Amino acid sequence: MSGHRHGCDGDHDHDETPEMGLQYSLYSKIDIDNLQCLNEAVEDSGKAIFKPWEERLNFEKFVESDADEELLINIPFTGNIKLKGIIVIGGEDQSHPSKMKLYKNRPRMTFDDTGIIPDQEFDLHPDTSGTLEYSTMVVKFSSVHHLSIYFPQNFGAENTKLYYIGLRGEFTQAHRHGVTICTYEAKPNVADHKTEVFNPVSHHVQ
Repeated sequence: MSGHRHGCDGDHDHDETPEMGLQYSLYSKIDIDNLQCLNEAVEDSGKAIFKPWEERLNFEKFVESDADEELLINIPFTGNIKLKGIIVIGGEDQSHPSKMKLYKNRPRMTFDDTGIIPDQEFDLHPDTSGTLEYSTMVVKFSSVHHLSIYFPQNFGAENTKLYYIGLRGEFTQAHRHGVTICTYEAKPNVADHKTEVFNPVSHHVQ
């Protein structure tokens, strides 16, 4: 199953507008210290491709695969995201990835895990300027706290190169309900508090 669309019907005049920068701001919600990129040639280089929209064409920083053409990126977020679209700027010649598979909420995936059915996959097209957006099935990606992106192959080069991955969507701060929910009593009854064992009341105020 694959799909893609041209960003804004091929109109390039919007590329530098503040609105695009806001739409592709989910990079700032990544728990970057815990991001993993498997099979990267240079350690931690995979973290550098998640950057502001305005810096997407800065090709000084990139990630390149090491042993073969595969790359697997495990992306933890600081809350929950609703993922709506992805932009992938790949390398020159044939080093641009040709396929992309997405897996949600499977922390610390390895290459051995990529045999499972992905939540969505795409056939990619060479894009060195960030003009192609791949639209996700929002219903499937409406509550994502961890995203794994797997690039199994490219267009024929020995190694795969990535300059930028842009994530478009919405962010919701995570709430730890078990800690934050409190129980209130409008009129405490002294008799209820004589025993040392605490008996929770049946009604909780959320």
